[in-house]
Amino acid sequence: MIAIRNYRIYDIGREIDIDLLERDLAITHPTARTRFLRVKPKSIMIEDPPLILKMDPARLNIDGAEIEFSVIARIYVIGAISLCFVYEDPGGAPGQLMQTTLSFAGQDMLAGAFDSYIRRLEETLAPHVRMHRIDREFFEDYTVYVTDRLDDALDPAILLIGERTEISAQMREEITRNTLSYTPHDLAMLSWDAALFCNPEYPVDLIDLVEFANVQVLELRYYDREMSRQMEKMYDDIEQADRLWRFRKMRQYHGIMATQMEMYAEISEITERVNNLIKVTEDIYYARVYATALRVLRSNLWSESVDRKIEVIQENYSMLSDEVRIQHSYFLEWIIIILIALEFGLAIWRSFE
Repeated sequence: MIAIRNYRIYDIGREIDIDLLERDLAITHPTARTRFLRVKPKSIMIEDPPLILKMDPARLNIDGAEIEFSVIARIYVIGAISLCFVYEDPGGAPGQLMQTTLSFAGQDMLAGAFDSYIRRLEETLAPHVRMHRIDREFFEDYTVYVTDRLDDALDPAILLIGERTEISAQMREEITRNTLSYTPHDLAMLSWDAALFCNPEYPVDLIDLVEFANVQVLELRYYDREMSRQMEKMYDDIEQADRLWRFRKMRQYHGIMATQMEMYAEISEITERVNNLIKVTEDIYYARVYATALRVLRSNLWSESVDRKIEVIQENYSMLSDEVRIQHSYFLEWIIIILIALEFGLAIWRSFE
């Protein structure tokens, strides 16, 4: 048995009411919810399991041969959409997995199909979900390879990098270093853009864990980018406000501060939901696979970048708040000076009466 699962994960720019969407789509489309099959329910906690939508199969001509892929979409409450093209051959041998993988040339051969299907999915969701137009150039891609056994015809390092070339011992070690096993008969090998699962039984739960990790990374990347854009706009707004007359500048500052607090609250809430999208608690092996996937995908770098930008927003808010407070104090001081001057003037005027 061999299988290749090609993922591309996109963001729609806002959260989704999964329960409502499921009720709407169930009328015309077969739907289901993601659930883990081989662990106790308490071992993996998902507050809002993603909605699974099966799409029409795709038949693509690759190297002169027509290959059929089943196509599965998963829709996440945090606003992510995972599109997966699945190729399976129940009687395939590990050597065929190598040959088929190298003929795909990564996901380049599937790029047009991904664009076509995400457009169709966008049209399907549009009547039910308020969303921004999906940026088809911004996505997280990942490939999962599955085989029921290993043999000499399969070179894991070549498989994971997707090209037949001579690899140095140092590079081979780097590619295959994140390898985990639960029994002597299985392994999970995780790399930065691909994973290999060797298991006599189809490891659907582990595959789903890797997908969850990729969704989290995509969302962190997305909000890191959005925060960079918002911060650039914020600095432009502050620079523009500094050129205004004092009272107009203070009004502009108040507007910028309100925008900052709104962005801070929104990003903090969303990143909290992203980081808690799934919790692996009691199953040690699943927890190790999930943690390794996040580490290999460098989730911590994106998370730290988002945290740094949240800190910058807080610092800018404090700076503007202090400036507004100082200017307000100056204004009150001038009011007091004017009142004192009026009082002296009134006293002098009365002395001449």
